[in-house]
Amino acid sequence: MADWSRRHGGPEILEQLGPIRRLGERLGLGRVLGAAAALVLFFWLVSGFYVVGPGERGIVLLFGRVAGETEPGLRYRLPSPMQRHYVVDIATVRRAEIGFRSGGGSAQSVPGESLMLTGDENIVDVQLFVQYLVRDPVKFLFRAANPERALHASAEVALRSAVGQNTIDYTMTEGRVDVQDRVKTTLQALLDLYETGLLVTEARLLVVDPPREVREAFHDVVRAWEDRERLIKEAEGYQEEVVPKARGEAVQMLRTAEAYREQRLIRAEGDAARFLKVLEEYRKAEAVTRERLYLETVDRVLPKTQMFIMETGGERGGVLPVLPLKDLVPAPPKPEAPADAPAGRR
Repeated sequence: MADWSRRHGGPEILEQLGPIRRLGERLGLGRVLGAAAALVLFFWLVSGFYVVGPGERGIVLLFGRVAGETEPGLRYRLPSPMQRHYVVDIATVRRAEIGFRSGGGSAQSVPGESLMLTGDENIVDVQLFVQYLVRDPVKFLFRAANPERALHASAEVALRSAVGQNTIDYTMTEGRVDVQDRVKTTLQALLDLYETGLLVTEARLLVVDPPREVREAFHDVVRAWEDRERLIKEAEGYQEEVVPKARGEAVQMLRTAEAYREQRLIRAEGDAARFLKVLEEYRKAEAVTRERLYLETVDRVLPKTQMFIMETGGERGGVLPVLPLKDLVPAPPKPEAPADAPAGRR
């Protein structure tokens, strides 16, 4: 022992521990052990403090059983092994990728997940993006062995089920939103069945394409379908514009005809009433009424005629002076001024 002490610096160690040994001798070994035990107990009790951050939930276990959940803040539990705690992030939106992987800055297709069979026995390349939250942290921690892996497998099952119930044309065009809704509903039902404690917030189809070998042909079909829908919408828009306008014009024509009819009726009734009044006055005084009608007619016709006063008898009598001879003979053309004539002279 003396040789070992000399080889390993025993005298120096004993010399360094000398003050502690002398303090133990002065205070007594029991007091030193009690202080050490109290210090160990203090740190053991302090180890029960833990912090739950914002958007997190603390799960406390008492001898392996769930004792409760704690809100964000500084919390305390009994030290181990009596109680333990887990902190679960329930606010962060997590994501799962089906049919592709987005690592490295670019999405890489995974054919084993993305290629699937449609209801009309065609192969389609589908990529699904899922966002989810932790809704129940107790189930997330203890009911499923690997909840996120279960979600990935369940999303693939739900996607294949939804795609397999529809044709490829429906899935690629008008049925895209319907397929997304079906996938989300089926996926949430599977997660609840497996008690994973996860909540799906969004399931979105990123890519719905046929296999690469026939992709261009399918795209031509889709573009033709979109052109057909566009032309139908344009025709419906033209119909909505023309039909109301034609109806308005028809109503306007009817209203104009009705107004003209009312005008003609009123005028005819007025003319008839006037004629009856004149007839009544004519029966009372025929000569006077006849003379009055003659004078009114002359007064109405003469201002619109051209009057000529002619001499009767003599050599200048007859109709010849009245004929418009000047209008029958064309006027001679006016002579043009010479080119070298000064300005202002004709």
